[in-house]
Amino acid sequence: MSEVHSNSSLTAAAPAPGSTGGLPASSQAELVRFDKVTKSFGAGPEIRVAIQDVSFIIHDLPNTGELVAIVGPSGCGKSTLLRIIAGLRPHHPPTSGEARVFGRPIEKPGAERGMVDQKYSLLPHLTVLENIAFGLHLRGVPARERRDRAREWAKKVGLEGAEDKYPSELSGGMQQRVSIAATLILGAKILLMDEPFGALDPKIRMQMQELLVQLWKEQQSTVFIVTHSVEEAIYMGDRVMRMAANPGRLVEILQVPRPDAPPEVMRQRPWFHELTQDLLRRLETDAPPSGELPGIEKWR
Repeated sequence: MSEVHSNSSLTAAAPAPGSTGGLPASSQAELVRFDKVTKSFGAGPEIRVAIQDVSFIIHDLPNTGELVAIVGPSGCGKSTLLRIIAGLRPHHPPTSGEARVFGRPIEKPGAERGMVDQKYSLLPHLTVLENIAFGLHLRGVPARERRDRAREWAKKVGLEGAEDKYPSELSGGMQQRVSIAATLILGAKILLMDEPFGALDPKIRMQMQELLVQLWKEQQSTVFIVTHSVEEAIYMGDRVMRMAANPGRLVEILQVPRPDAPPEVMRQRPWFHELTQDLLRRLETDAPPSGELPGIEKWR
């Protein structure tokens, strides 16, 4: 089993700055649990181990939620971990170990888990409004109600006035806004995001980071976001899962500040630079568990 350290108990979610930290860990319901989860593909000499002996617990934080950023080199199993939570094949089920959500073994995708990836996954023959409302349509929500709710979400993600456009008429950033709205409108308790902003230019990427943080605070859901960007992980996360490769494994879980300002403002703060540089060093050197990130005490 991979040994995992963090600055607080692995099973206790880091409190938001200025909060009381919620209920004691023993009183919090488990949202996601991995117990020695291993996933391999193929067999014999061709076998490829994607993740090995990954264990962690994320608790439900009512009226708060949590954003967990997952970082690590290519091939360390970040996307595999996310897709096991989502219940998506061929990554699910695990080869060994157990993965649970809400205290139950994961068997298949469910309405309590929403997925957003880098590919946008929009239906080209539907308008912005129709794409946002598509999940509600599948759930049998009456047409007028789903249109009203879709218009509300289009406004929330900054697409007011573009409701009747088709995906081919939208920029990459606008398409990703549609994808996020189409997922969040369904009210999933767990939001899974796999490199959602990876294809966007830096300016649009920061705008999308800020938008997601705003929507996350409104929804108060738990978000898992896979990213290759250390700055994105430090800005967006309450905690950062640092993974390593060969085989993919969870090295440590680190507390980081909950965002309280736009990304361009946060990036100017000296402690933000310190946290970013140390996390980058740990990733580049495949460092063993090292405890708190230097500079975290300046944020506190």
